[in-house]
Amino acid sequence: MTSNKPSTSMKERQVAHQYRATLKWSRGGAVFTDQRYSRGHTWTFDGGIVVPASSSPLSVRLPYSVAEAVDPEEAFVAAVASCHLLTFLYVAAKQGYVVDSYADEAVGEMTKNERGKLWVSKVILAPAITFAGDKRPSQEQLEELHHLAHEECFIANSVRSEVVVHGAMSFV
Repeated sequence: MTSNKPSTSMKERQVAHQYRATLKWSRGGAVFTDQRYSRGHTWTFDGGIVVPASSSPLSVRLPYSVAEAVDPEEAFVAAVASCHLLTFLYVAAKQGYVVDSYADEAVGEMTKNERGKLWVSKVILAPAITFAGDKRPSQEQLEELHHLAHEECFIANSVRSEVVVHGAMSFV
């Protein structure tokens, strides 16, 4: 017998927010079936910004990829790093710390999974954070801020990749 009542899992999946991206690509007269077509395309977001995108030149050789464009792997790394940054700022402010600047040189590592398929298995964050004001975190407190940021980050909670933080701090 089936029930019309929503299951617990359906309740958990109620949509809190939706995010949209519009992608556009055109063949541009290329034969296509010979694999000699441009992978260049655009991503358009709700605020109107248009981002040039492409496959990575590491995956598809030039000129079929566009080196100047953002590739999905870079965007993934940037999304993880950006979410951590924004969540870190939130957590730090909530605990009374003043962050003066935050810079990160995030790196994604691609390896093969258990099925032999390539995936971004690890994202390494290396934020350099400058704090201002009288309240200054210890190294242990900084690590706790990063831990809390990671635990609350929507993107980190959405991926299987390992996220590692090797942060540094300074003071003004």
